[in-house]
Amino acid sequence: MSLKGKRIGVAFTGSFCTYEKAFLELKKLAEEGSVIQTIFSSASSGMDSRFGKANDFLAAAEEITGKKPILTIPDAEPIGPGKLLDILVIFPCTGNTLAKLANGITDSPVLMAAKAHLRNNRPLLLSLSTNDALGMNMKNIGLLMNTKNIYFIPFGQDDPQNKPNSMISHSELLLPALEASLEGRQLQPVLLAK
Repeated sequence: MSLKGKRIGVAFTGSFCTYEKAFLELKKLAEEGSVIQTIFSSASSGMDSRFGKANDFLAAAEEITGKKPILTIPDAEPIGPGKLLDILVIFPCTGNTLAKLANGITDSPVLMAAKAHLRNNRPLLLSLSTNDALGMNMKNIGLLMNTKNIYFIPFGQDDPQNKPNSMISHSELLLPALEASLEGRQLQPVLLAK
């Protein structure tokens, strides 16, 4: 399946350590000819970190996609009624966002985009990046894995010795995971060693 012309939402949450890889994949997605709309959580659009400045990430997203990022809950809400996206990927999806999504909490632009998008029975793809995937968030992963129209980029433990509960998605599998999700299937295997 070609991603050319597909309307793809890419939502960023606060796992800043993954941004370098995420932006490399965002460029690849743009090179495929996809129509990309980025959405940033309040943390990701307003917080500088040792991995970079928020304004630089916003500017890079706009440069790559040619569109201003969505930064507010009211601006994310029309994604649903307007059926604006073919697929939405939360890339990265923090444990905080994962837990709120699993429990129906909509308190950020990213979560509003997800809720609005899912009402159209269209695929939502998650790129895990959480230090508690094998801890407190395991139940949320299980719940979302069994939820219609929600898929995962294959993931695995990123540092089993020092962070035994931590898991992160294989960001390099974004494109095949998008294609599989658009076809209504989970890219397999879902669990891969890092």
